[in-house]
Amino acid sequence: MKTRPARDDAPATLPRLPVFLKDLVGYGLCSAAALVLDCGLLFGLTSAGLNYLPAAAIGFFSGMLLAYVLSIRFVYADRRSPNHTWEAVGFFIIGMAGLVLNQILLFGFVDGLDLSLVAAKGLTTLCVFLFNFAARRSVLFSPDASPEKA
Repeated sequence: MKTRPARDDAPATLPRLPVFLKDLVGYGLCSAAALVLDCGLLFGLTSAGLNYLPAAAIGFFSGMLLAYVLSIRFVYADRRSPNHTWEAVGFFIIGMAGLVLNQILLFGFVDGLDLSLVAAKGLTTLCVFLFNFAARRSVLFSPDASPEKA
């Protein structure tokens, strides 16, 4: 069995960083649009009298739907699964894990640390964004596993 020298591997890995950064920026822009919807619903529903936790769940889920549509349309060219139904299921399973993380962090920041809802949402958003991006990119959208390159 013949192996390639290490120096031949280096050029193959270097171009991936720009793709990663492109995906991160693109996902960030899609997430920003989703965040506007999420926060609009969160703050609109809480000002209408709904408790912040159900309002956060409604806003988060709505934002997740928007993020999915924008992400597959504008960000991820490399899609692991040719079966887009399973891809959507995976996207939403990861999103539901993000929702659980969102609710736990919001509760901890608001009720545990007595932060304002705005401050708590800001901190929570950063944590959940990083979790969702890492999980979705590694599980669902990865250049190494796209069907055309296999």
